Amino acid sequence: MPEFEEYIEEIRELWDNRWLTNMGTKHKRLEVELAQYLNVPNMTLFTNGHLALECAIAAFNLSGEVITTPFTFASTTHAIVRNGLEPIFCDINTRDYTIDTDKLEALITEKTSAIIPVHVYGNICNVHAIRQIAEKYNLKVIYDAAHTFGVTVNGQGVGNFGDASMFSFHATKVFHTIEGGAITYKNPELQKRLNDIKNFGITGTESVQYIGGNAKMNEFQAAMGLCNLRHVEGEIEKRRLVVEYYTKELKDIEGIKLVQSQQDVKCNYAYFPVVFDGYKKTRDEIYEELKKHDIIARKYFYPLTNSFECYKGRFNPKGTPVAEYIADRVLTLPLYSDLNIEDVDRICKIIKS
Repeated sequence: MPEFEEYIEEIRELWDNRWLTNMGTKHKRLEVELAQYLNVPNMTLFTNGHLALECAIAAFNLSGEVITTPFTFASTTHAIVRNGLEPIFCDINTRDYTIDTDKLEALITEKTSAIIPVHVYGNICNVHAIRQIAEKYNLKVIYDAAHTFGVTVNGQGVGNFGDASMFSFHATKVFHTIEGGAITYKNPELQKRLNDIKNFGITGTESVQYIGGNAKMNEFQAAMGLCNLRHVEGEIEKRRLVVEYYTKELKDIEGIKLVQSQQDVKCNYAYFPVVFDGYKKTRDEIYEELKKHDIIARKYFYPLTNSFECYKGRFNPKGTPVAEYIADRVLTLPLYSDLNIEDVDRICKIIKS
């Protein structure tokens, strides 16, 4: 969080202008500054990342089937289903746990309208292969980029890939607006449609053209974003130091697999996933041992979205065996900018012991 006084100063004018929501001055300013930081041509802000994704899917008028991955947070799959679409699950690769593009094309049918890949732990998907497949079959591509705020590929902002990308600004993310999210996109004509859909579908004082919802970011959220954006580079640098220490202590240990850095990708150090595969203790045993010491790691992502109770009998989790294998073994260790190295060292010693 920013310094208390900084946030108070940022929201002070709200007591003068009384503009608290519905795309006020803070909202508009944050939209501009974020687009500049992420180096994207167009951006629309939302009250959270999930509703941003739902609205993006609705804006493209998709139908039928959408290919995605089950190795993701609940939001991705739910956003597809809540739009009346059928998710078709593609397995992930073993390198960076993103969608396996070698298995993607075989899942395309005449009902397929889009691909919704997920950038995972700050690692990006094989965007070039996905673009080629999408162009071949005339499919839309909407990236779930919740984990990749500020990530660049050869200097290009990750929000430039595909037809659109969703970013999450939840409080646990590298950059946050308390709750919040955004859609970045190439076609400027999407801006009005997205703004209409997130405001109940209202297009005029007496006109409602879309079946929309309420997904507007308020001014207090935007003010938090404006404060945090000033410090985000410093926060990422602090995270880098934590990741480097974790890596130094846990690399080259039999049974412990760390994700390798991607070439030409500027990382945001969002998460530190560890896969326990043949280690002397299982993932679940390590999770419980850390918990005894008041260290809360996450089984992230577990369970797979295609095995949720709410989808029981609808999908086949066995159809994505790599995702299932990783989900049963992965643990993301505590990682935030204010995590001190002494605590990181303590976490590593518990794991190694």
